[in-house]
Amino acid sequence: MKKLYLNTGGFNAIFNDLKDSFDGELEINNNEYRLHVKSKWAKGTITAVRFEKEMSYLNFNLVFNSEVTLSIESLQTSPVFFAYCERGTLTHSFGANGERKHVKEQQTAILHNTSVINTVLFFESHKQIQFSLIGMPTAVSVNEDNLELVSQIKKRFTTESGQYLYIGSKNQKITEKLTELKRIPQKGIVKSLLQKSILNSIIEMEVAQHSYNYMKTFEPILNLATEIKRISNINIADVIIAAGLASRNYLPRIFKEKYHLTYKPYNQKLAS
Repeated sequence: MKKLYLNTGGFNAIFNDLKDSFDGELEINNNEYRLHVKSKWAKGTITAVRFEKEMSYLNFNLVFNSEVTLSIESLQTSPVFFAYCERGTLTHSFGANGERKHVKEQQTAILHNTSVINTVLFFESHKQIQFSLIGMPTAVSVNEDNLELVSQIKKRFTTESGQYLYIGSKNQKITEKLTELKRIPQKGIVKSLLQKSILNSIIEMEVAQHSYNYMKTFEPILNLATEIKRISNINIADVIIAAGLASRNYLPRIFKEKYHLTYKPYNQKLAS
């Protein structure tokens, strides 16, 4: 097993640590990073885009030749990370001996850690792992346009304990945005502006999806529930998820808030 440690530092320091750890080749072009790895430890690429004091985006596409643990210190910028697993399984714990949680293919994880306990990621050997990671700082000065967004992120995804972890199904609309992000044909400043716009929209969707105000989005659909029951045996959960509005994890909470009832029996009645 190979054990890696990432100490608190800037983006350049983090990528240089990764380069040294995996014996890779690092390319830096303005705010874009590409680490090519082909060594006895692993094979693949780590790419990233960094926007100063705003956000960062990383994509990992690797096959490790042995089991690897990556221990990460809390960053001074106190970012909230949004992780999207595209292939394989990503395993996380707070501390090396903490409870391990698995983020599987087509799942999302949201992570925040300001405690003295490191964030630890575990990677299996000889299995491809591909995931995207968006980091949004919450403890740095931000421009006026992002003040409200950062405030909402801190409200939804931070805790007094300093540790927050959510794992759930991936939102289809966010999946489409991530695909769009990877296929931007433009170059230079135009590409950078488009990347920033797409990343902002993804984070805004996550905030909306986890906000109780998101109930407003569902009300028109929920108010049609009686009519749907009368004319069809359509499963309302499948309708909402297909529309990219939310994963199944949100429906029980929304129904409880709206109707003060448990969701599962209600949904079964709709289909009856």
